[in-house]
Amino acid sequence: MDPLKLNKLDEAIISSPLGAIQVLGDENGVQSILFLEDAKPFTEDIPKSLSIAVQELTDYFTKKTKDFTFKLNPQGTEFQQKVWQQLCTIPFSKTSSYLDMAKALGDPKVIRAAASANGKNPISIVIPCHRVIGSDGSMTGYTGGIWRKEWLLNHESAVTQGTLF
Repeated sequence: MDPLKLNKLDEAIISSPLGAIQVLGDENGVQSILFLEDAKPFTEDIPKSLSIAVQELTDYFTKKTKDFTFKLNPQGTEFQQKVWQQLCTIPFSKTSSYLDMAKALGDPKVIRAAASANGKNPISIVIPCHRVIGSDGSMTGYTGGIWRKEWLLNHESAVTQGTLF
């Protein structure tokens, strides 16, 4: 292994309807997909290790797919990994609450810890933390911004509403 490559991740900055997205990973999988608030140039030559992820994200935004097949490699504690795995069980176009998540993890008392782990999810969209809402149906916090969470939920909605005019 090249010692200079050690711990160096491949990067792709891509355009989306939600702004620029940074995809980081290597041959072991994607480690993060994050929304960028500061403008960066888009990547012209996508690294081979990220090409499937970039294509599937593009297909997701154009409604050509709702499934992701690329390898994930999120970095976190054992509990965070457990929460992120639980997030992946929320079906496309459905939502869950933080309380439901805590119960699914086996203990309703871990609701705050589960919410914290949810907020530290490094792989936006694919590990669908945007599908977690308040027990009362309210739009609760989202690291990418509530407006992005609402957009993603509307994008995934089974019912597409037309315009009246």
